[in-house]
Amino acid sequence: MKKAVIALMLLSLAACGQRSALGLKPGQQMPPAPYGRQDKPAAAELLTTPTIAIPERSVELRTRSEERQDDPFDLPPPESPQPEADKPE
Repeated sequence: MKKAVIALMLLSLAACGQRSALGLKPGQQMPPAPYGRQDKPAAAELLTTPTIAIPERSVELRTRSEERQDDPFDLPPPESPQPEADKPE
């Protein structure tokens, strides 16, 4: 019984996805053109990732394990100040 309920829940979740193309609702407009640009970019142009967002790796990966160098900035966290109790004077 539990397996049937779980299978039914999974199937209902799988059916939730919408398969139609994206579009604007009636009355909506595309966002305004970016500053300095006369024309509005198309949806496909807005969805393409710029080259700067996916940089290529410029550092070689390590091929063997090495000892870590001492990090002078690897310090323990500071002690949190303890609230002082009301002291009668």
